[in-house]
Amino acid sequence: MYDIIIIGSGPAGLTAAIYAKRAMLNAVVVEKDYMGTGQISVSERVENYPGLYGVSGYDLGEGFREHALALGTEFYDGEAKAIAKESDYWAVTFSDGRVLEAKAIIYAAGTSYRRLGVEGSEKQCVSYCAVCDGAFYQNKIVAVIGGGDTALGDAAYLSKIAKKVYLIHRRDEFRANKSLQAQVNAVENIEFILNTTVTKVNGGDKAEELVLNRNGSIDTLKIDGVFCALGSLPNTELLKGVCSLDSFGYIIAGEDGATDAKGLFAAGDVRTTPLRQVITAAADGANAVTSAENYLRSL
Repeated sequence: MYDIIIIGSGPAGLTAAIYAKRAMLNAVVVEKDYMGTGQISVSERVENYPGLYGVSGYDLGEGFREHALALGTEFYDGEAKAIAKESDYWAVTFSDGRVLEAKAIIYAAGTSYRRLGVEGSEKQCVSYCAVCDGAFYQNKIVAVIGGGDTALGDAAYLSKIAKKVYLIHRRDEFRANKSLQAQVNAVENIEFILNTTVTKVNGGDKAEELVLNRNGSIDTLKIDGVFCALGSLPNTELLKGVCSLDSFGYIIAGEDGATDAKGLFAAGDVRTTPLRQVITAAADGANAVTSAENYLRSL
């Protein structure tokens, strides 16, 4: 039996692993994707992680992982399907039927992309990762849908590859930070389409046209590719009935990571927090281990 099972190998989970090893705890990191480091791995450039200005998200994630490995962190590749509290321990059941047991759980499974959810968008013509798929649109016309940091960052990245980038947002102003807005506003081949929603994606295997609703007026836009950056959904489906979640599905937990289920701690983007960044995820991982260590002492 482990002291702690850490579910998730993004910045929160890997930081938790580092702190767990330094605390001499018997811990294992469970990862759904082999050698994964979370969504940060697809970020082209990270400008707000102290001391590592301009590092790529892939390199930053690999740095977290290498640090954890250097301390002897154990990893288990598998998809958790159920989490249950037994009398005095936790049991995690995986898709292959295997069960791991621990005295405490740190849940750091992160979030998934929010889908566009309109007719035609589920075909293989809509991308949720500009860094992954942008190279396929050299000198093409693309659209980015969204108004936050990710959307504007994607638009800036794609502007270096595509001939034209349309940035479509349902509101009259963006939610992204001001410096990023200023950067995107200065790029000549990015055009803003505000107060507009996408109602349909036309095309076969590739997107060819978007049907737009501009304040009640229906219009179409010819494009070669579509990139969505509509926010995220927490990966907390298997925690329903295990601990309290808010109306959006995020785990209700404070800075200490403690949930209302004793021995279950939350870290990173899955918990209720006003800011979801790499630095806050890492801090969550450290806090969760400290809380878990205190809990283990009480047993």
